[in-house]
Amino acid sequence: MKKFLFAIATVLVFVSCKTSKDYLSRSQDDKTLFDIVKQLNKHSDDANAAIALPQVYTTLQQKHLKNIEKYNSSTELGRWDKIAAAYGSLQGMYDAIDNSAAASRLVKAVNYEKEIAVVKEAAAGDYYQTGLTFFDKNKREDARRAYSYFKKADSWVKDYKNAKAKMQEAFDNSIILVQINPVQDNSFFFNTGWGNTGYNFSNEYFQQNLTRDLGGTYASRYPAKFYTEWEARREAIKPDWVVDLVLRDIDIPRPVSYTYSSNRSKQVEAGRDSSGKAIYQTVYATINIERQSLTARGQMDVNITDVVNRKSIAYNSYSDTYNWQQEVATYSGDSRALTSSDWSLINNNYNLPRKEDILNELYRSIYPQVKNKISDEVDW
Repeated sequence: MKKFLFAIATVLVFVSCKTSKDYLSRSQDDKTLFDIVKQLNKHSDDANAAIALPQVYTTLQQKHLKNIEKYNSSTELGRWDKIAAAYGSLQGMYDAIDNSAAASRLVKAVNYEKEIAVVKEAAAGDYYQTGLTFFDKNKREDARRAYSYFKKADSWVKDYKNAKAKMQEAFDNSIILVQINPVQDNSFFFNTGWGNTGYNFSNEYFQQNLTRDLGGTYASRYPAKFYTEWEARREAIKPDWVVDLVLRDIDIPRPVSYTYSSNRSKQVEAGRDSSGKAIYQTVYATINIERQSLTARGQMDVNITDVVNRKSIAYNSYSDTYNWQQEVATYSGDSRALTSSDWSLINNNYNLPRKEDILNELYRSIYPQVKNKISDEVDW
């Protein structure tokens, strides 16, 4: 019996040591500490976790402090994020231990709240000073950088100095005036002779919609104000950028026809026999369907030019298609064999789309692409 108890004790000691070693073998991973604390919260008398916790905490603490020392030797602004992350890990371990009665009896963890506050203040100051170095320069890109650095300073310490006011000033200094010209029609249009009214309205409508949807002179989402060429002329505005919209390769062909037939049959009541029972017969019909269809294509070039420097900011070409089809039908044979769908086609009439309707559909599909391109170019 004594030998048996000794054997059991030996096994328990072996298992205990093995489990502790398992914790220690991954002591470089923060998750290990949280796993140990979680185990102690469930079983405060867990000897394995109790043995491992002080060693794992010390190992992780030294690792993060060593990383912080290494990051502090750098001069790059990105070091503040790394330093803050390391202190965040240390503080996370402190919080986990401090909130655990079992763990806090085994380890006296260090609270790094003061160090974190110091880091935030230092980071805010560093970003703020960097923003000032770009603030008084005249280029839009410098204003953009100043804005981003002031914004970062404010994110480290809310309402840091006058960072928000500086952000607004940098934003205002970088505003560009953008003139959007009406669509120029440089396309070779295959004119089939129907629906030629309203085309010029579509071109101007496209320009006016862009100007309005981008925010016009009240745009606030990005540092830019937008004018039609008429508005710029009326208000004596000298634009920084000009957007030219050129319509190319518009192809609106005549509809093509395709004819096919389909047979129908149906059992219908033809009368009744002497006993009153219904007599059925099969009736037949052929429906002849004519389908007319067209596929229109359009392409628009977008060219954004810096008027002051006479250089191209961006050039893109966007294209899309518009598909239309309609079917009408005639029939031969017994009308009683026809379905309700057949009658819809028989009673249908062709309603050919007008030229301006097709162009408007093409514009509607191309429009979001053009709008997003302009937004991307003026946005930060």
